Amino acid sequence: MAFVAMVYATAILVLDEVVLWSGSSIPVESYAWAPTAGLTFGFLADGLSVPVSILVCVVLAASILYSIPYMERRIKAIYGEDRKDMYGLYYLNYLLLSAGLVGIVLSTNLIELYLFLELVLIPTFAIISFFGYEQKERVAIIYFIWNHLGAFIFLAGILFVYAATGSFSISGMSAAQTSVYADWIVGLILVGWLVKMAVFGVHMWLPITEAEAPTAFAPTMAVVSGIGSYVLVRLLLLGMPSTFQAFSLPLMAWAVLTMFYGGAVTLVQSDLKYMFAWSTVSQNAYSILGIASFSVLGASGAVFYFLSHIMGKLIMFSVAGILLLQTGSRDLKSMKGLASKMPLTAAIFILGALILSAVPPTGGFMAEWIMFAGIFTQGATGSAAYFWVAILGLAATMLTVAYTLWPIRRIFFGQLPETLQDVKEAPLSMTLPLLAVIVISIIIGIYPNVVSKFLISIVNYPPLRGSIPG
Repeated sequence: MAFVAMVYATAILVLDEVVLWSGSSIPVESYAWAPTAGLTFGFLADGLSVPVSILVCVVLAASILYSIPYMERRIKAIYGEDRKDMYGLYYLNYLLLSAGLVGIVLSTNLIELYLFLELVLIPTFAIISFFGYEQKERVAIIYFIWNHLGAFIFLAGILFVYAATGSFSISGMSAAQTSVYADWIVGLILVGWLVKMAVFGVHMWLPITEAEAPTAFAPTMAVVSGIGSYVLVRLLLLGMPSTFQAFSLPLMAWAVLTMFYGGAVTLVQSDLKYMFAWSTVSQNAYSILGIASFSVLGASGAVFYFLSHIMGKLIMFSVAGILLLQTGSRDLKSMKGLASKMPLTAAIFILGALILSAVPPTGGFMAEWIMFAGIFTQGATGSAAYFWVAILGLAATMLTVAYTLWPIRRIFFGQLPETLQDVKEAPLSMTLPLLAVIVISIIIGIYPNVVSKFLISIVNYPPLRGSIPG
């Protein structure tokens, strides 16, 4: 039922994309909420929100299907029996989380967006605390505290928007650029979401919460932390570009520092789940770098990269879950030669690594290409500092290639240990959803216009650098 609900939601959003592709008017809905307080409850399906919501729904739908065999074993492992009530608890919270994520993307009102953000917080806390691994209750509290802190700082920024404009409307944020509160608004919104995206210095919560969440849910955690890429573009680049421009260079430098730090720590991990969890810290920073470049291609590429990242991360975390179920371990040191026993899983892992490493013809390549074209547009036309930050950002991508490709040899090739002689291939119910996402990534990689056309059309305006006439 949860899977059907997500497929239905995806189909509705695809119809919206068809409407946009045909050049028809942008679908928008608005409802009276609290008129005396200037609040309306609305949803906007434009060129930025529709591609993001579609691919978020695709990842969530694939995760739900993958969860069926995984959660059956996980619930038995935790509670010692087949607890039917726990299935209901898991999927109910998953659908609530899905509603929150799609609501964040489609919201037209800052308070509405904040409420959907808090809706994401509650079911995520429940899923980690009921179905996680080591010290799951403690990990859930860590997640709750850090993300609630980020949301609280964001709420403070929202209140400054109201003080400056007398409205909570996202479309009316541009009026706040002439206010004395402009820098406070951008600073608070930015810091709030940087906490939720786990940049260096406030990254401590993300690796442990992704690694110790149930593996079927870990890809969704990558969506939860990365959705800030969309929000920063929607609120700051589209809403308050002139004020945000002053934050551009320091934010790019912070993103590059996070890319190097997250990538370096990823390389020394021996636990497969912690490896991919730490890589999320690094890869979220890619999108931040593109947004901070203050360019049309950089911003649209940053959102495109987020979408590619969550598809790749779905595959990598899901394969980690398969290996955990089939071998009983997630320690890299105990695995070798598994391609002979799990050829389909090995192929899926390799393709997932290619998506994250931005190798053609995957969507990861086109996303990174567009994003770095924008970053170097800023580097070429801005000051020398922008140029050197762009060079360092490009150099950091080598770490991604390293930590996504070297585990392939470690896990799937070499002499198979005696302890793994009885390992079997994963069930199709776990591998088919991953293959479907790989196919989507390749289609986007071959024909990126189905995503980039919409993203670029929304952010293509001055004062962003590299705006395209027409």
